[in-house]
Amino acid sequence: MTDPFVIEDRVRSGMVIGGGDAESISALAQRAENSGLDSIWVGDHIAFYIPILESLTLLSYMAGATSRIDLCTGVYLLPLRNPTTTAKVTSTLDVLSGGRLKLGVGVGGEFPAEFEAVGVPVSERGSRADEAIEVLRKLWNEDAVEHAGSHFSFGPVTLAPKPLQENGPPIIVGGRKGPSFRRAGCLGDGYLSHMCSAEQYADNMALIRKHAVSAGRKEVPFEPGAFLFSVLDDNYEAALDRAANMLEMIYNRPFRDAARKYCLLGKAEDWLEQMQDFARAGARHFVFSLLSDGDSFFEAWEKTLKSGMSQIDL
Repeated sequence: MTDPFVIEDRVRSGMVIGGGDAESISALAQRAENSGLDSIWVGDHIAFYIPILESLTLLSYMAGATSRIDLCTGVYLLPLRNPTTTAKVTSTLDVLSGGRLKLGVGVGGEFPAEFEAVGVPVSERGSRADEAIEVLRKLWNEDAVEHAGSHFSFGPVTLAPKPLQENGPPIIVGGRKGPSFRRAGCLGDGYLSHMCSAEQYADNMALIRKHAVSAGRKEVPFEPGAFLFSVLDDNYEAALDRAANMLEMIYNRPFRDAARKYCLLGKAEDWLEQMQDFARAGARHFVFSLLSDGDSFFEAWEKTLKSGMSQIDL
């Protein structure tokens, strides 16, 4: 099978920035940029088990505190919003950030109350996401757009200014089930795994490629990423304990077995071995969602991780 994707032969890295006050968020964004990381990622929910800031607003704030680093959603829940509004906000953010936005998208569903709160049936989240991607690309690239779909109908309407990036911000599709692999292969500019082992990652990428070929896609620039909850600790079992406890609090369910399979755990050298497995499976952008001390991460990044990642075998 001819590869439908063009994938850069290099490894990128980023980190998740979540809550905090304005001063601490700004300082952490600047520290991430100055450290040489490639990207900042933020989570997204309207409401959740824990407090969470609105994602595009948060990225807009961090855009003003930085100048180089990519600004990414990991992932933005498209079905919860009207795509025309999303197209306008993301266009504005891309312009004001100098073309640094990457729109990671997903469908959610693990917190049904937020769907009820915005008047969207949970059962429609997949079809709404597919249609929303179509609407975004039209509004980012065309004038006098008319659209008649299952969920949205409008036009003609022109949104201006357009995004700074040609064709609009890359759309990185996140998820861990079959529909997300189809969506990434047929509609996406990339894939972001979640709660996924390295072995499963390779299988997912094979499915994504199969869908892309079926859709007739050819030579599409594509960025495969891995979202990894991460704990640095000299003691592996202590790292596992922390990951399991933190994720149980975030997702409101037991997480020890999942943490063992899906997280980066242990010393920096252990992380590199685990990332090597993901790289061999096809991952090229590692997104660290830190469940341990940030200072320890940056120390390990400067001493071990940054140079070690440049040695990862692709």
